[in-house]
Amino acid sequence: MHGRDHRQHHHHQPEQLNNLNVQGHVRRHNRIVAGSNNFNHLGGPGGNDGGGLGSVATEAVCRISRHSVLTQQQQRNLSLNVSNASFSSQQQPPHHRLLPSGSSALQRRSHHRASRSSRLTAAATPNTEAASGSSVPPPAIPETVGSANRYPLWLPEYKRKAFNASMDEKYVETIWASLKNAIQEIQKKNNSGLSFEQLYRNAYNMVLHKHGNRLYYGLREVVSEHLEHKVRTEVLESLHSNFLPKLNQAWTDHQTSMVMIRDILMYMDRVYVQQREVDNVYNLGLILFRDQVVRYSEIQKALREKLLGMVMEERHGEAINHLAIKNACSMLITLGINSRTVYEEDFEKPFLAQSAAFYKFESQNFLAENNAGVYIKKVEARITEESSRAALYLDKDTEPRIVRVVEEELIKKHMRPIVEMENSGVVYMIKNSKTEDLACTYKLFSRLKEEGLKVIADTMSAYLREQGRMLVKEEENGNTNPITFVQNLLDLKDRFDQFLTHSFSNDRIFKNVISSDFEHFLNLNNKSPEYLSLFIDDKLKKGGKGMSEQEIESILDKTMVLFRFLLEKDVFERYYKTHLAKRLLLNKSVSDDFEKNMISKLKTECGCQFTSKLEGMFKDMSVSNTIMDEFKNFVNNNNLSLGGVELTVRILTTGFWPTQTATPNCNIPSAPREAFEIFKNFYLNKHSGRQLTLQPQMGTAYINAVFYGRKAIDSDKDKDAPSSSSSGSGAPTTTRKHILQVSTYQMCVLLLFNNRDVLTYDDIHQETDIPERELVRALQSLSMGKPAQRLLVRNSKTKTKDIEPTDEFYVNDAFVSKFHRVKIQTVAAKGESEPERKETRGKVDEDRKHEIEAAIVRIMKARKRMAHNLLVSDVTSQLKSRFLPSPVFIKKRIEGLIEREYLQRSPEDRKVYNYLA
Repeated sequence: MHGRDHRQHHHHQPEQLNNLNVQGHVRRHNRIVAGSNNFNHLGGPGGNDGGGLGSVATEAVCRISRHSVLTQQQQRNLSLNVSNASFSSQQQPPHHRLLPSGSSALQRRSHHRASRSSRLTAAATPNTEAASGSSVPPPAIPETVGSANRYPLWLPEYKRKAFNASMDEKYVETIWASLKNAIQEIQKKNNSGLSFEQLYRNAYNMVLHKHGNRLYYGLREVVSEHLEHKVRTEVLESLHSNFLPKLNQAWTDHQTSMVMIRDILMYMDRVYVQQREVDNVYNLGLILFRDQVVRYSEIQKALREKLLGMVMEERHGEAINHLAIKNACSMLITLGINSRTVYEEDFEKPFLAQSAAFYKFESQNFLAENNAGVYIKKVEARITEESSRAALYLDKDTEPRIVRVVEEELIKKHMRPIVEMENSGVVYMIKNSKTEDLACTYKLFSRLKEEGLKVIADTMSAYLREQGRMLVKEEENGNTNPITFVQNLLDLKDRFDQFLTHSFSNDRIFKNVISSDFEHFLNLNNKSPEYLSLFIDDKLKKGGKGMSEQEIESILDKTMVLFRFLLEKDVFERYYKTHLAKRLLLNKSVSDDFEKNMISKLKTECGCQFTSKLEGMFKDMSVSNTIMDEFKNFVNNNNLSLGGVELTVRILTTGFWPTQTATPNCNIPSAPREAFEIFKNFYLNKHSGRQLTLQPQMGTAYINAVFYGRKAIDSDKDKDAPSSSSSGSGAPTTTRKHILQVSTYQMCVLLLFNNRDVLTYDDIHQETDIPERELVRALQSLSMGKPAQRLLVRNSKTKTKDIEPTDEFYVNDAFVSKFHRVKIQTVAAKGESEPERKETRGKVDEDRKHEIEAAIVRIMKARKRMAHNLLVSDVTSQLKSRFLPSPVFIKKRIEGLIEREYLQRSPEDRKVYNYLA
């Protein structure tokens, strides 16, 4: 029990590993270190079990109590604290320095006292296993004090032994044999009787003594042999029955065994594998399984065919074992070792190729048998199905790849046939307002990004442009008036905005296409600026269509959208100014708030310059009200008579209002003319140096009219003479008085009938000298308007709506109205006549000359020197918010500025201009 180890015939002094305790023998005190392993020479508990008694100085031996005797019970307690780690099977026991058998009782009592002192530390770490079947010798006092410090404190017991022991080849083979046997038992699932701790130590010793190469390649040989002769054979036998479950079971077993083997050989993984830069134990097992089993030609082919076959079965509606495919795919991913190479080569690439062929055939059948709507829904179903399949049992990175294959075969290669399919394509959907089908088409084609969406957008654009050209053509043929033309455009815009919102998710591509198309066909009609202004004028007039304020606001917003598409915004401005002037002067505006709101919208679009004149018009109206108050005071204070005329004059600033350069001819009746002369003298006396020019086309008049009833002899003079009686019975014979609200021109016509009963058109024209177009409008309003507003009766031989020079007119004495104040509506203008339009264009061109020249001078003043093409580009860029000047027009203005010496050509290059200050 207390003898030396029979395998150690010679005591080998271990090398000093460090200098932690080299000078330990000099210190004269006891050392107890918790968690240290430096007392194996005392026979105490070593290993990793916690604290122990360190060096015992010689002074401790002398301090012995005479009565302290080591009893048998205390020796037993000490034996129970011995660490099992120091006496494991097949490990050499630690080297002890024991007391001679004849040591004195004094020495034994001294050691017993020291042991009891260290029991606090030794008992702090419970032992995992008591030493069984062996008698533990009592601790021995070292022969020399310095021997306690031969090993560092941190070195475990079994490592000290490894340093001491030498491993010959025979011992290496013995250890390897035990390890090989253990590996084979693990592969056979007989690992319950193995001591993994002992196996770990054996592997550790082999690596520590430079036999890692033998261990590593021996492991590879054992695993390879097992896979080749057992696993592969079993898998091959199950090729035609239960193949995937058998392969999966073999794979699971192999993974489990490799995890256990890896744990045993963990020290080799940490040291040998990293030093030699070879595959670690677990990865080595994966590589061997891949090469010996999965990529064995017959197994590899069978696995691929089985997986692809099961996927095809599911595509045809059959039920399959999803878990089996998922396990197989997971195995292939794992075998790639941080790479998808194995999975891609053995399954994914063949899978994608097979899928492409399958869907290529299916797309042809789908197109032949279904219309566009059904085809799109089937494609969506297939994409959803493939996406779900990939998410369910394939690798997550396979999903976008298989979806891409389906998109390529079912959508990309058939985009045009789907979109242009007769009676079901995109045009059919738009015509029949198939919003949901369009949304499905958009959603499907959006998978192809801009390439797919552009196909739909191009088809839609072609249809939209065709519709726009038809609207323009209808207007040119005279089938629609300006109001209807603009309303049709707004309806078309609303319709496609609905598609944009509900079918195309406000996609930028479709929004740009719709805007571009409207800009294209809106500017095909050079009357569009005028018509747009007439449309706004119609909506802002009083008593228009009985619309609410919200409806008017909505229509104005939509009109502004069309306004943005106009290239000739300056032409629109001129027409809008004319129409606004009429609304303000004739007091026909529905609301000043709406007018100012509209101007605010135009200001936002085009800037302050665009609306400065329009705002000036409102200012003139305010100033005119003040002047009229002053004039009334002037008349009252001076007791002046206006001949029974109540005069209201609006003073218009020439630059702001669309006044005509040449004052229209019109013979104003004497009474209003004399009243105006009094006001003219008043104003010019107050504001010297100014000129006042009467603009009769913008005025209104209120006339007191008396209708005496139709004479009996005239009862059947003219069958066309209307009866305004609401009862429809005979003509009224009583006298009736009304106040008539008419235009200045209508007033001039009506006052002629105070002196004559019947007048022809030529007579009226000669008497009033009103411009022909305005006279026709006035007579049409008075004689051909609504039955309740016909003040005159027209006697025409042609019976057409057009007024002829020989037509006769006389007062309609049968006129009856339930209103005392009657407003005679002017026939709505159908736009300017061709001569007027040419005149307006001439004015616009004249304004453009000044704007282009101003832009050229601004740019050249800033740049000083500029090439022709660059100057043209900058001028176009500055002016495009108002109109699009042609390069030829710009060049003419440059020539004009050179003649007036604002610019000069550069002597070196005639295409370069210099600015002259």
